Amino acid sequence: MCDTLVMTRTATAAGVTLFAKNSDRDPNEAHHLLLLPTADHPPGSRVHCTYIEIEQAPHTHAVALAKPFWIWGAEMGVNEHGVAIGNEALFTRAPADKTPRLLGMDLLRLALERAETARGAVEVITTLLERYGQGGNCGFAHPLYYQNSFLIADPDDAWVLETADRHWAARRVQGHYAISNAITLGKQWDMASPDLVTYAVEQGWCKSAAEFDFAQVYSDFLYTRFSDARKRCAATMTALQTSSGRATPESMLAALRLHTADAAPDWSPAHGLIGATVCMHASYGPVRRSQTTGSLVAYLHPQRPLLFVTGTAAPCTSIFKPLWLDTPLPESAGPAPTGVYDPHTLFWRHERLHRSLLRDYPQRITVIQEERALLEQELLEEALAACDAPLEDRRRIVAEGFSRALAAEERWLTRIAAAPPNRRQSFWHERAWAGFNRAAGVPSDALV
Repeated sequence: MCDTLVMTRTATAAGVTLFAKNSDRDPNEAHHLLLLPTADHPPGSRVHCTYIEIEQAPHTHAVALAKPFWIWGAEMGVNEHGVAIGNEALFTRAPADKTPRLLGMDLLRLALERAETARGAVEVITTLLERYGQGGNCGFAHPLYYQNSFLIADPDDAWVLETADRHWAARRVQGHYAISNAITLGKQWDMASPDLVTYAVEQGWCKSAAEFDFAQVYSDFLYTRFSDARKRCAATMTALQTSSGRATPESMLAALRLHTADAAPDWSPAHGLIGATVCMHASYGPVRRSQTTGSLVAYLHPQRPLLFVTGTAAPCTSIFKPLWLDTPLPESAGPAPTGVYDPHTLFWRHERLHRSLLRDYPQRITVIQEERALLEQELLEEALAACDAPLEDRRRIVAEGFSRALAAEERWLTRIAAAPPNRRQSFWHERAWAGFNRAAGVPSDALV
């Protein structure tokens, strides 16, 4: 489960398109930040994606990817031309293909590597979709099969693309838009696969083309309902509408941290066995298996896109740090993570804080909120002012941003250790996280 949002340049304070996404995956499915340079490939080259091999493009663009560690593709990313893409799981009446094919995350990365514009990315994805199809297990801890939607933006344009098997529809969007784990396109689109409507009529899902509505006809009720997709999408659309015309990167960060519209001061992710929020928190049972494992906000500067990334779980407990495509990840980010606890990695180092906060979220989150807000604001302002700065200055800003964030998290761990939990979690929530910790090999003394 995920949420992806965009504010096109006419809706932002600086006249620069903003893009954002939360990647929701299994709690131990470590999030990996990866920068890849531009490359040229010999004729006849092939590229091995997560499951299958396809023809390689003669040239691939530089990309910044935020991805599940074990998958070749990515949940979200930005390329050197300022094309940004996020994907969402869709559950439709067209059965998800269990045959290993291209994952939606593979399609996302292939589009970033090959397209110079948002419209070009739509064409890359739909061409590959129609040729190879989408399919294969997308789950880490449990098998999961789904189709995909995509929100795609560049400095001047934005598109929503929604698919069901090899069928698809796409529409250009202006102003603001958000997608979750549900089809949003109804009767209007700008491009579509030739058989989008006829296939539905042949299946008996609607009687005629005149009554066809993509969302109504193709949507699977059960998964769409229990993912709270429409509720989450409504929440992000409301947040975007509220800031329309004056949106900033801070607006997007706030949207990614949404829990509930009427969250009380003592709100806790330990409450409830059903329900999902934009800032997703895992708990017990099949409905609440997903956790936001990484988040991204992109400031699509026309010459030099700027990213703000967490690389860590739960944006409400994380710090967004600046990154450009030509500034390497600092050594403090550590090696690539896996699904096994490793405190040398960025993701698992943060899990010490994240999972400790969960032991009494209402009390402990207050320990970090004020300092996190001040630090994050400083990092954002310095990076935004440096989009045209020399490379060495930007490298320093990135390195210092990651270092300051890591130092802050160590301070917060010390502070919350001095604030013993004063309320007990629900039995089922505590049991769920004990299971997650055991599966990843998180030692009990790693948490405070």
